[in-house]
Amino acid sequence: MTLPATERLYLQDDHCFDTDATVIAVRDAAMAFDRTCFYPGGGGQPPDRGLATFESGTAVDIGSVHADPDGVIWHACAVAPSPDTVGARVRLAVDRERRLALARYHTVLHVLNTIALQDYGAWITGVQIGVDYSRIDFKWDGFAAALTAAVEAKVNAVLDANRPLRSYTISEGAFRERQDLLRTLEVKPPVVNGTVRVVEIEGFDAQACGGTHVPMTSHVGRFSIFRVENKGRINKRLYVRLERPVLSVSPSGARDLFW
Repeated sequence: MTLPATERLYLQDDHCFDTDATVIAVRDAAMAFDRTCFYPGGGGQPPDRGLATFESGTAVDIGSVHADPDGVIWHACAVAPSPDTVGARVRLAVDRERRLALARYHTVLHVLNTIALQDYGAWITGVQIGVDYSRIDFKWDGFAAALTAAVEAKVNAVLDANRPLRSYTISEGAFRERQDLLRTLEVKPPVVNGTVRVVEIEGFDAQACGGTHVPMTSHVGRFSIFRVENKGRINKRLYVRLERPVLSVSPSGARDLFW
């Protein structure tokens, strides 16, 4: 039986952390739902983790998520679910703090890769996003250690400007006419239902991306480059770290998890 593609709620709202959903299939130790807030990984960002809680109160750990070629997102469970769960209603909830950490790093790498390309002609050749630090590889001719401080200052200036982010989709045809949306020479962004998602930092940059991000650049925190490795004559690997922004408290007293 062919399953319908999963509705990906994170594409419309990067900050969708939970939702109600229905189990539509069980395969081995994984479940598929009609809709999900879980990001299945891509662009160097690892997949979300979290919980699926049934109406009975039973909670199942979701340790990983992936999308198959038909657009169905499979949620790998710590305990294999029964086939009888098909049709059941669940509450899906991603690990919020982990998602936010990954979103902060994904956002700052947009700022960094834009500065690297526009100011230094450097293209991305690889990315690995983590919750404590991340790394990004560039084809960067002429990079020298003396540039590190200047690059850090440029990135932090964008973050301090408190620019809002938004996402939207364009047709695949329109994307092919927008070379400015690319940051890699070889890897192309995913096409979903004939469209490409664009993430824009207002007044600074727009690039094709299917990942999750914070709503404002000020939510990222202070940026630094703590190590640089040579991966060939002009290939450089930059290891980056973020300090958390100051924790804010809303008028209602709720703690803002964007810190």
